[in-house]
Amino acid sequence: MQMFGEIPDFLIAWIEKQQMFWVASAPLTADGLVNISPKGVEGTFHIVSPRQVWYEDLSGSGIETISHIRENGRITILFNAFEGPPRIARLYGKGSVFEFGTSEYNALLPEGTRHPGSRAVIILDGFKVSTTCGYSVPLYEFKTHRTQLLEWAARKEAADRDTELTVGFSSATSPRAQTGLKRWWEERNTTSLDGLQGVVSAHMSDEIFRSRPIAKKSPHEIPTIQSKMIRNFNLRILCAFLVGILVTCLYQRLVVITAHLIFIN
Repeated sequence: MQMFGEIPDFLIAWIEKQQMFWVASAPLTADGLVNISPKGVEGTFHIVSPRQVWYEDLSGSGIETISHIRENGRITILFNAFEGPPRIARLYGKGSVFEFGTSEYNALLPEGTRHPGSRAVIILDGFKVSTTCGYSVPLYEFKTHRTQLLEWAARKEAADRDTELTVGFSSATSPRAQTGLKRWWEERNTTSLDGLQGVVSAHMSDEIFRSRPIAKKSPHEIPTIQSKMIRNFNLRILCAFLVGILVTCLYQRLVVITAHLIFIN
């Protein structure tokens, strides 16, 4: 194990090549739930300096990391190599949360640059960095980033945007889009599993969603339907082949029986 007081240059270059990372946090109570969240959407992690990083926190069904940071500030971010030489790196630090609609959030993510579903910016001010061997981590081949989360969030943001532009006032006042993202935040992201406070202002923001476009689906995502069609087609061919064999056997058997009857007569 190697320990550093900040992210060394060689590690910065390595981190920037990784396709995903994990975020760990926990409440202060002894029986509180420790949380580990995988993150992987391209372009959401940023290195400001050897002592500060931040990432765009995208919407989900939980709000554990934000809640834990609000309570105690502790956060660890982990990277590991799935390709190339093995390595694990951990960034230990104090976390800060800036929700959608705040001036700090907008400074880091100007209009049109945020990803669909982005609900907050999480900043880690680091005080310790460690690297370990990573010899037990398996090798995987990276194919592509998924777009399902972004597409889901874009649909919810569109519902909010349509309502706000049509009605002409903030979604923080009624009526609010029933299928919108702000209602999702209000209903699912205001409290953690341990009852800690989650989002406090994003769901009441009167800012209209202006997100960056979603990248086109990768060929590795699109073929899911095509591959099913191919498998079904191959199955039909196999069934037809087996039926052909069965019909051939029955025909041959019938010919033998007919010949035998003719011989007897």
